[in-house]
Amino acid sequence: MIHSFDKVRRGVARLAALIRPRRAAGKLARFALWGFVLGNALLAVVVLSSSLVLLKVTPRYTALMVWRRVTAGVRSESIRATPFAQIPRPARDMVVRLEDGHFWTHPGIRLGAIRDAYRVNRDIGYALYGGSTITQQLARNLFLTPRKAYFRKYLEAVAALCVDLVLPKARILELYLNVIEWGRGTFGITAAAARYYGVRPSALGLDQQRRLIAVLPNPVRYNPSTLLGSRQLAARYQYLVGRFPDAAPVVPAASTTDEPPPPAGEPVEDPLDESVDEPAAPAADSLPAAGTAGAAAPAAP
Repeated sequence: MIHSFDKVRRGVARLAALIRPRRAAGKLARFALWGFVLGNALLAVVVLSSSLVLLKVTPRYTALMVWRRVTAGVRSESIRATPFAQIPRPARDMVVRLEDGHFWTHPGIRLGAIRDAYRVNRDIGYALYGGSTITQQLARNLFLTPRKAYFRKYLEAVAALCVDLVLPKARILELYLNVIEWGRGTFGITAAAARYYGVRPSALGLDQQRRLIAVLPNPVRYNPSTLLGSRQLAARYQYLVGRFPDAAPVVPAASTTDEPPPPAGEPVEDPLDESVDEPAAPAADSLPAAGTAGAAAPAAP
């Protein structure tokens, strides 16, 4: 009788030993799930409330500006905003052409572009393309860091969806052009026009606009005068020369389907590291679809 009782007791002890880790794992999983949900809710609240302010106010500093100051000691002047109507129409159209051809119609992200970028990065072995829309790039500049990671890409997508819920497309494009990086310590088109050409954005010539927009994917290592030293940036510039010529001849219908080159992507390392070589361009058949592939985007307001 006592022997049987000992066997039962040992069996119960073994069963409890098995159940205990499973219960602990279940608690940990529930804790992680709640943390994930609360983290997303917090991010959404911060971005949505900030976007309400951004309807009327252009920030003087962004997360990227703070990141550059902390990690690289780069000082920059506060942002001087240029109203949407005073940014030349060609410059606005060039940005949409090269960075996000579906800008006027998507809800802030394009899952197809992210999927294509992931496939290309997997094939070439490093993170070159991000598949980010203009809205995602704006969200990254305003709220996140430039460190490349798939978790950051997820946060960027969530933030972009929230931004697009609140801000009109024209305001998103206006903010984008007023806060993006255009060189070491140079943020926004106002600072870029003054630094490189000594003029206000409204006084930029057409070729000056082409050069400023072409250099956007790598504005720290290259500038409007040296962009032809990069194969990828040179391809962007040549595309803009063709699509936005100095004289505006009638464009034959057959040539209106020309696609821009894919965005040059972020450098493999931090762009402030001047020793980093430009990554080799992947094979043409592995490039993600360009922003303007498909139907033409509607005209900007």
